[in-house]
Amino acid sequence: MTSAGESGPDAAVDAVVDLVGLLAYAELTAFDRLVDDARLAPTLEDRASLAGMAVAEFGHYQRLHDHLEKDLNVDAEASMTPFVAVLDAFHESTAPADWLEGLVKAYVGDGMAMDFYREAAQRVQEPTRSLVLDVLADTGHAAFAVDHVRAAIKSEPSLGGRLALWARRLVGEALTQAYRVAAERESLTRLIVGPDESSSDLAEMGRMLARLTENHEARMAALGLQA
Repeated sequence: MTSAGESGPDAAVDAVVDLVGLLAYAELTAFDRLVDDARLAPTLEDRASLAGMAVAEFGHYQRLHDHLEKDLNVDAEASMTPFVAVLDAFHESTAPADWLEGLVKAYVGDGMAMDFYREAAQRVQEPTRSLVLDVLADTGHAAFAVDHVRAAIKSEPSLGGRLALWARRLVGEALTQAYRVAAERESLTRLIVGPDESSSDLAEMGRMLARLTENHEARMAALGLQA
């Protein structure tokens, strides 16, 4: 599959700005949600851990914001604005009912989104590629979520069924969100599918979806939930 830098200069710039703008707003909302999740934490230690992760997410947002303004020479707010409605709608429709649902959402739902961003980053040029991959590095939330969810299920096995259903719903909503973004932002669609939708591009798209599915199943297994 061709990189964004090989599909024409205008298309390449649009794809990079859209990807970074989307991820910047995603990181900003991740900060907001971690702050909210911290307030639901059952212990002060858990609250402090999530607060620290929120600080890290805001640092990621700032790096992406600066990349848009200083390196790509575009207005960061304007670059993020097209994605506000769709991401806000996703989070409003998947508001967790409790602490454990919040952990599953961050690990499973956000995890799938992060996998998608990593895949997209492989198709853009430096320095954006390295920046995106760097800000997507785990801040410790994955292990935190796995440890706490598994401990809760061990203590109360009946939680497993409810949390598994919740995770499946999250994936469905995440896919709906992805389709909405793809429909509204042609540059991102071409970045992933390819400029010509050739058989080789579509085959790579299929392999990417297979990787996303495998990663999701691995996360569910790590939580002790049925995919």
